[in-house]
Amino acid sequence: MIPVRFHVISLVAVFLALAAGIALGGGPLSELGRSEQASASPSRADRAALSSARSAAGYGDELAASAAPVLYGNALDGRPVAVVAFPGVSDGTVDALAEQVTAAGGTITGRYGVTKAMVNPGEKALVDTLGSQLLTQLQEQDAAGSLSADATTYERAGELLGLAIATTDGDRKAAVGPQAASVLQSFSGAELLTGGDDAATRAPDVVVLLGRDTDEQQDPIYEALLTGLSRRAVAVTVAAGAADGVDGRLSRLRETPVAELLATVDGVDRPTGQVTTVLTLAQWPATKGGSFGLSG
Repeated sequence: MIPVRFHVISLVAVFLALAAGIALGGGPLSELGRSEQASASPSRADRAALSSARSAAGYGDELAASAAPVLYGNALDGRPVAVVAFPGVSDGTVDALAEQVTAAGGTITGRYGVTKAMVNPGEKALVDTLGSQLLTQLQEQDAAGSLSADATTYERAGELLGLAIATTDGDRKAAVGPQAASVLQSFSGAELLTGGDDAATRAPDVVVLLGRDTDEQQDPIYEALLTGLSRRAVAVTVAAGAADGVDGRLSRLRETPVAELLATVDGVDRPTGQVTTVLTLAQWPATKGGSFGLSG
């Protein structure tokens, strides 16, 4: 049974999302977009509608930022959280989300960046070779654990990433041991991953940030990486910008089987989405398989 306080937090998060969502998606701004496409010179009414919509969205963001500490109430309570950013995510978004995790009482164990090479279909041979080598190495050290011997190239890469940064037992003091460090160093050396040089612990909770990208050819790679990662973490929350919840990679990801293993949030490029992401993480596993945010 979900605690009553979480029901309240969830409802408030919905109101925060609506504050910006109405302005961005269902109000005058949506009509203005079509008007501007039809005319290079929007009318005075259109300009006024745009100004009003921006003010409403800004108010929603201000409300989310100011109310967040009260809503959180130390909801993460010391839980370690790893943040993984895919190509296209700004440092500002990562910083803002990390601040919200801290505000909710959580701790950031590491900030990692998946590089363009990792998700480039042309680099599949590199990812496959390195993954096979690491799996063999771990098996020889009797440290492969539950890694899948028959996983696909990118599922295995996701599992290895999870082995290096996450834990499946909820242990708040899971150290980055020699095997995890070796995986991180190998991925870094192959220029498939950045960050984590000073990481000392692994986290049961992982937040994955997706950049704005509409290249559907890479979708299977993202899906496989997230499938593998979800096998090696207690909770994986995937977040992206508001637009991606409508017609981007996140919207397509929500239609795949892996979505049932994750919680997905759009609007993370705005304070409302960042607050919703943290609240979604705090309520795991009740939020597993759910879609939240400005369009969710």
